[in-house]
Amino acid sequence: MNWIQSLYETYENCQNMIGVVGDENDVPLLPICHTTQKAQIEITLDAKGNFRRARVLDKNEARTIIPCTEKSAGGRTSGVAPHPLCDKLQYLAADYKKFGGEKDHYFASYMELLSAWVNSGAPQKVRAVYEYVQKGNVIGDLTANGVLFANENGKLHIVRPAPKDKNAPKDIFDLLPGGIDPNNGKLKSWQADAFVRWRVEIGDNVAEVWKDPEVIQSWIDYYLATKQTKTLCYVTGKESFLADLHPAKIRNDGDKAKLISSGKSTSSKGKITIDDGCGFTFLGRFTYPDQAATVGFETTQKAHSALRWLISRQGYVKDDLAVVAWAVSGKKVPQPTVDPFDEIYSDALSEESQIADTAQDMAIRLRNKIAGYRTEIGEREDVMVMAVDSATPGRLSIVYYRAMKGSEFLERIEKWHETCAWRHTYHLIEVKDEKGKTKKIYPPFYGAPAPADIAEAAYGNHLDDKLKKATIKRLLPCIVDGQPIPRDLVESVVRRASNRAGLSGYDWSKALTIACALYRKYKHGKEEFEMSLDETRKTRDYLFGRLLAIADVLEERTLSEAEKNRPTNATRYMQQFSQRPFSTWKQIHELLTPYFMRQGDNASYYKWLIAQVEDLFTPEDFISNKPLTGEYLLGYYCQRQKMWEKKEKPVSDANDNPNSK
Repeated sequence: MNWIQSLYETYENCQNMIGVVGDENDVPLLPICHTTQKAQIEITLDAKGNFRRARVLDKNEARTIIPCTEKSAGGRTSGVAPHPLCDKLQYLAADYKKFGGEKDHYFASYMELLSAWVNSGAPQKVRAVYEYVQKGNVIGDLTANGVLFANENGKLHIVRPAPKDKNAPKDIFDLLPGGIDPNNGKLKSWQADAFVRWRVEIGDNVAEVWKDPEVIQSWIDYYLATKQTKTLCYVTGKESFLADLHPAKIRNDGDKAKLISSGKSTSSKGKITIDDGCGFTFLGRFTYPDQAATVGFETTQKAHSALRWLISRQGYVKDDLAVVAWAVSGKKVPQPTVDPFDEIYSDALSEESQIADTAQDMAIRLRNKIAGYRTEIGEREDVMVMAVDSATPGRLSIVYYRAMKGSEFLERIEKWHETCAWRHTYHLIEVKDEKGKTKKIYPPFYGAPAPADIAEAAYGNHLDDKLKKATIKRLLPCIVDGQPIPRDLVESVVRRASNRAGLSGYDWSKALTIACALYRKYKHGKEEFEMSLDETRKTRDYLFGRLLAIADVLEERTLSEAEKNRPTNATRYMQQFSQRPFSTWKQIHELLTPYFMRQGDNASYYKWLIAQVEDLFTPEDFISNKPLTGEYLLGYYCQRQKMWEKKEKPVSDANDNPNSK
């Protein structure tokens, strides 16, 4: 099943969700011929189109579903393209120029579109808006009612004229601060850039025009009636009205990039050429864009609306990259980019008493959650995974797409979380203690790191956006297709985790546990690593990691309170140790002498533990200076974790020390 067909079917299966607005930050599943805008002003009229009142909207209530044309929804970077009902003052205020508007004035084109709709038999609310805007006093009413602010010359202020009282209610300058763009000397975000939506109070009916089903359906019927050309839709295989333009705003409200676009056809010297808008001109193969492929108007409207809705509802969006997995039925499925801690535990942990069991039951909760998904979507449900990224500012490309059955998808997600799991402590949350006080902690949990966290662990917190996106895209086949983790990525995380002296405590701890998780995943199928200390394991790298951990914990326990912030020798030499383990271990071991002395009788325990690990080496392995692989970090982490978690007390009784005999 191709991507556009699956999205079209998803839309058809989710008819009950059309127009439903939950969280104001979410994009609703839109009716066809509609888009969303963030409005700044709401004007209320009566049934005859008389002004009643207006107000400035808060950001959390600004999202508005509005009627649109293909051209107005597809982007208005050039040319005149009014929305038919709600729009900027630049379009719907006849007195725009009178109050200082410097941009082109598109009132005539707006009125032409709105009047055509009204004459076709639009509902009373639409006729009320038409009656009001043709009076030509929209900005005048807004200034008279304190929504917009004009100076003594009757021109709108470019910036706030006077400091605002901190107790004053929110005004238009809080949303559109205004000013002059230093790059071009033109106005930016000033008052007349405000987007207006309408309320019409008629009896007990819904006053919000954008929520009125009658208004929504009226525009759909009118706009479809304006379509004339029918052709074969390559997606549905049926004859339908041809889409002239395809929707934008796929990743966010300001997104101008399109997945489907066609260039402008021009005639030059008897030849037809098609310019794609990016400087490339195609000659000879097609004379018109629809000769390449045709998609029906309703098909593309529904498919793009479904994708926009899915990304907002359950997808991962960062910079230009968007990743989403979905079932064609519209039911939610686990996302390949999700952080398991956020998915399972972030809402569950509110009391400090709940933290103790977090690490132990993470795997159980994850399995139960995936089992719930399996019951919900069934074995044969079609599941899609899609990632889109900007090819150019106006073009969007599909960088990853997979279609599979629900059982196969859930199997791979579960396998990723099981085979790439490790114990992590890098999530900061707030919980309440027994006295009800809020405190910040880093609870432990077992799970696979999120792709975004893997990218940061490999290349640092301030990595380039392009590198972060590239890393996430490289990890998608590992999660969804079960492909091996790229070796260079594993080595990069291991190198960074080995540079303990160059990282903060938090960054190093995060890099260490993610390195252990990735190396464990990288070796899956060849070697199996437990997440607890394996005292019988005799591999060289694992044993060297254990030795480094013993030295590290010994020094940390011996340091006085005044010395706690001083890095241990094991910390300082960790990177060198990973490259030349035998010679560096000799240096570290010699530097342990004063710590043994300060431990007194307890020193015998650490000496016995070091000797016990060294006895597991073969002579050839122990004296080898061959660089260590990421396995040494697993040995280091597990040994260190056992010594600190159990808070083992040094053996002071000779009878309890096997090495004392």
